[in-house]
Amino acid sequence: MATALITGINGFTGHYLAQELRSAGYTVTGLSDKVEAASGTGEVFCCDLLDRAGLAGVVSRVMPDVVVHLAGIAFVADNDADVIYRTHVMGTRNLLEATVKSGCRPRSVLLASSANIYGNAVVVPIDEATPAAPANDYAVSKLAMEYMARLWCDQLPISLVRPFNYTGVGQSLNFLLPKIVDHYRRRAPVLELGNLDVVRDFSDVRSVVKCYRLLLEAGQTGEVFNICSGRGYSLLEVLQIMGEISGYAPEIRVNPAFVRDNEVHRLIGSRAKLDAAIGVVPDIPLRETLRWMLEYPA
Repeated sequence: MATALITGINGFTGHYLAQELRSAGYTVTGLSDKVEAASGTGEVFCCDLLDRAGLAGVVSRVMPDVVVHLAGIAFVADNDADVIYRTHVMGTRNLLEATVKSGCRPRSVLLASSANIYGNAVVVPIDEATPAAPANDYAVSKLAMEYMARLWCDQLPISLVRPFNYTGVGQSLNFLLPKIVDHYRRRAPVLELGNLDVVRDFSDVRSVVKCYRLLLEAGQTGEVFNICSGRGYSLLEVLQIMGEISGYAPEIRVNPAFVRDNEVHRLIGSRAKLDAAIGVVPDIPLRETLRWMLEYPA
């Protein structure tokens, strides 16, 4: 039975990936930076990514067959640049170093980057060859992580994923779709948003983690893959869907404080390379995902 090590296992994506891998027969272990969160997902070690000695100890103990690195700053609007860069670049480097120095020889190491590295790309859909044009510190840090990781490709079977937007039950209300769903669930009279014309490629977290598992098993060393649906939705379309499935229509106000100067206006990905590598993973329609989130017991 193969052993998987997931960093950020108690985060939104880590929770679903642990379930996906366990269902596929993996023994699942993980890293978390919170002691109180280390339960319910298998064996979890409390260790900060910046603790080089601690990371080396964990990897030496687990000796995983596959590694999935999800831990990081999840919220693009986070304005602590120092934490963003140290976590994404040095934290990832520390993990790779610990894996090599432990003598562990995993068959696959999957690192989560971000589609935000593409910035305001003018091509639609965006494929993996699209030049990077990061528009904020979060995106720059993820791109820097990708370049740093390539220094380790001769020692580890590394592949990179660039997920576009995705959501599901349990995602923080700091994120756009959970915030919108929460307002409709509570039938709040007013919903304040930023730019209503932004277009995003939304996926369901359950589809995303299935793609991650299949990539771990596909042996695509040294490759980069978009994780996306290939379809874009504007916020106006999302609001229309929410109105239809909830039977409710709050007042929508545009709050200038929510409009970012460096906003990425249109982000739609191509999944052709991903489909060629792992086969076509059927999409869960956005309407179904939103209904799941709306109707899930609070």
